[in-house]
Amino acid sequence: MNHPLGQFCALLTAMIWAYALVLFKRSGETVAPIALNLYKNTVGLALLIGTLVLFMAAGWDSFRPVQELPPDELALLLLSGIIGIALADTLFFHALNLIGVGLISVVDCSYAPLAILFAWLLLNEKLTAFHYVGAALVVAGVFMTSRHTLPVRRTRGQIIGGMLLATLAVGLMAFGIVMAKPVLEKMPVLWSTTLRLAAGLALLGLFALLGPGWRRHWAIFRPSRAWRLALPASVLGTYVCVLLWVAGFKYTYASIAALLNQTSVVFASVLAALLLKEHFGVRQAAALGLAMAGVVTVTLGGQLAAWFGGR
Repeated sequence: MNHPLGQFCALLTAMIWAYALVLFKRSGETVAPIALNLYKNTVGLALLIGTLVLFMAAGWDSFRPVQELPPDELALLLLSGIIGIALADTLFFHALNLIGVGLISVVDCSYAPLAILFAWLLLNEKLTAFHYVGAALVVAGVFMTSRHTLPVRRTRGQIIGGMLLATLAVGLMAFGIVMAKPVLEKMPVLWSTTLRLAAGLALLGLFALLGPGWRRHWAIFRPSRAWRLALPASVLGTYVCVLLWVAGFKYTYASIAALLNQTSVVFASVLAALLLKEHFGVRQAAALGLAMAGVVTVTLGGQLAAWFGGR
């Protein structure tokens, strides 16, 4: 399926996630990464369950989509959540501690190419030449935006290890959502999102409970000043964004959704300049222009191919 609604949801995901990322960055100054990850997923799941209860009370939804889902497809959806949320997030935060935000943003550029690779291997998706041109423009724009400052007080081995962990995390994230696409196309977005997040949070919660420093991880649930940023970030990043993210993969090609998602790095650069007073110069402006050109090319790739092919 390649519907404009999916492309719109994927691009809107990137925009909203960029703002949520700024809030998460501010929250991370006072909250440990694992605790913040646990908090945001718990808030997101609570909102998803609340939304489902309201929909069912109004007669707009029911348990039927889950009851009618074959056990193997339900297992695939849950496994997707475990891989893409619990495992990927855990590895990502370990990598973040090793190499910092700058190099993480560079590694994040591998998300779209890996998603395209998995979509080709698992779903046999085929793109036009215009889609590949758009992909190159998006990735080029993201690379231009990314900062390459090396972390201090880290050995070469730690940096290499962190880069490998981050790449594995991004790969698991892409693999987790692409593998679930056949099931996502059959399930309502609200149910599929809730089930994926519940499976991921269950394993993440177990890890936070049994791992070292577990009291510190769970302390985030005591009301504090940290909630002023962590709560809106979680609502936007783990409720609104995740719904839009899954909808994007449901209604358009996985490869196109991933490419449009990738523009979040560019949007984050703009918002960081506006809200965090970070530098935004010619390089960032050029990156934004490249990424937006790529978005237009990817979004209209099918129409352009048909138009040129018909001439």
